[in-house]
Amino acid sequence: QVQLVESGGGLVQAGGSLRLSCAASGRTFSSYAMGWFRQAPGKEREFLAAISSSGGSTYYRGTMKARFTISRDNAKNMVYLQMTSLIPEETAVYYCAARPGSGDYYRIVGYDYWGQGTQVTVSS
Repeated sequence: QVQLVESGGGLVQAGGSLRLSCAASGRTFSSYAMGWFRQAPGKEREFLAAISSSGGSTYYRGTMKARFTISRDNAKNMVYLQMTSLIPEETAVYYCAARPGSGDYYRIVGYDYWGQGTQVTVSS
């Protein structure tokens, strides 16, 4: 079993940057692919980025790769999401999630474990 705790959210001005962190418990962290999602009020949860269990492969939603970078440190049981050039429309709760093996990383189904989320608010 994996427990996930996100941190690093907060208030940032438009155009600013944030680095989200996700701390994972459990000795099997390195066997899970990890993903980042977000959910804005009144909207569905959406995929942002994912990284394979080894960290050797990364996947992004659309053009997110230009502004977001996902990374992980298996020695520390951590996964990160560096976000730049944020806009107010990206105000949301950001979640990290873990899934065994590989597959359709952009699908919510398949992620077995989720954190409680961290609020990101982008002011104009």
